[in-house]
Amino acid sequence: MSTFLAEVRETLIPERNSKHGPLPQLLLAMTLLTGLVDAFSFLVLGHVFVANMTGNVVFLGFALVGVPGFSIVASVVALASFWCGALVGGKVGSRLGEHRGRLLSTAASIQVVFLAASVVLAALSRSSMTTGFRYPLIVVLGIAMGIQNATARKLAVPDMTTTVLTLTITGTAADSSIAGGKGSLAGRRFITVATMMVGALIGAALVIHVHIVYPLVIALIVMVIVATATRLVGKPDSPWARA
Repeated sequence: MSTFLAEVRETLIPERNSKHGPLPQLLLAMTLLTGLVDAFSFLVLGHVFVANMTGNVVFLGFALVGVPGFSIVASVVALASFWCGALVGGKVGSRLGEHRGRLLSTAASIQVVFLAASVVLAALSRSSMTTGFRYPLIVVLGIAMGIQNATARKLAVPDMTTTVLTLTITGTAADSSIAGGKGSLAGRRFITVATMMVGALIGAALVIHVHIVYPLVIALIVMVIVATATRLVGKPDSPWARA
């Protein structure tokens, strides 16, 4: 238990000279954003994810055999948009990858633009999610989350992918001492899983009980904070910022 709590504390409040500096907290914020955005997309845009592409591949399979409630077009659009976003994120990573602070602040700033567009679209829809709003929302959110995933991949903070939890959950068991591993890092992995769940919980509650636009508004605020904070703390000589 003491090791578990130490890992949680190190993730939330890293030591001054920690290898990854403030990146774990910033990536946790982005993980919260994933829960918010995917709650919105699944509940409002109709059985489609904009961050969890594994789910969309499965949904596409359902749609191809005619399972009610799933759309071939929506799944394909989400996958294509995410791919384009990942391409943008990869391009930014190639140019700025030598300095993780500049990489994250730049990618987050680009992501802010797409999230802002999603807020405008959701607000204009007035909860009437017609095709004219549904597919543009899938596109801008898919691109935003593709950028985020590619950026997190380039930053390479262990168990901080921000959008995928399958390997994180697997690691809590496969790397544990019970399985003969060197340690599961259960504390960090637990806080990552819990953060996404909290984001999904908040997002779903807001969609159902308040207004569909609020999960996206919160996601936008989170990303603005990430972009601003990274720009402020990502000094050129910061040890954690070096690739």
